[in-house]
Amino acid sequence: MRLRRRLEINAPRDIGATLDAIVETARGSLPGIDHVGITLAHRDGTMETVAATDQLVWDLDAMQYKFGEGPCVHAIETAGVVVVENASQESRWPRFMAEAVQRGLRAQMGIRLYTDEKTLGGLNMYSLECDTFEPGTQELAELFATHAALALGRARIEDELTTAINTRGLIGQALGLLMARHHMDNERAFQYLVRVSSHSNMKLRDVAAELVEQHLARIQPSED
Repeated sequence: MRLRRRLEINAPRDIGATLDAIVETARGSLPGIDHVGITLAHRDGTMETVAATDQLVWDLDAMQYKFGEGPCVHAIETAGVVVVENASQESRWPRFMAEAVQRGLRAQMGIRLYTDEKTLGGLNMYSLECDTFEPGTQELAELFATHAALALGRARIEDELTTAINTRGLIGQALGLLMARHHMDNERAFQYLVRVSSHSNMKLRDVAAELVEQHLARIQPSED
């Protein structure tokens, strides 16, 4: 069963599908866990929930971001792994815990997701069914999080690579159009795109896309 779930996570897919597979597989694999979410940590220090098994996860995650405290935030920023049992008696993070317990939280686990010392975010696991986790659950969750981080990291790299390739191709098309239309060499055409990008406050890729779209609109036959 565990091998099959690992294969499900590692199956080729885009980053959105990978995130969905991670949260659903975690919920189905880890005893005592009935709600799971993934937080991505951005370079500017903000955090964002990008996948969740249900609305409760979105709500509990949002509380932690709002207060700047909680097991999820602490795991990502400092501890790596945070386990909370008997949530109603937890004295850390008082603002978050007070509201979370009112929503029915009884236990929680947060584990940082990272590859090669680079933090990707966190795996957030909540229980409304039990006050404590079974022996071995934390160790299993940590192993699962490591596996999930590798899958997430690979999906992110593939997603970024696809975007980079598409961007390069689009800019290449725009350069070709400028060179043919204005008899420019490649360097002058590129400098032209950079100037337009700077003056219009648009990304270089967007300038290139607009140029290509305008060209396609001109050459397409008009409908009678």
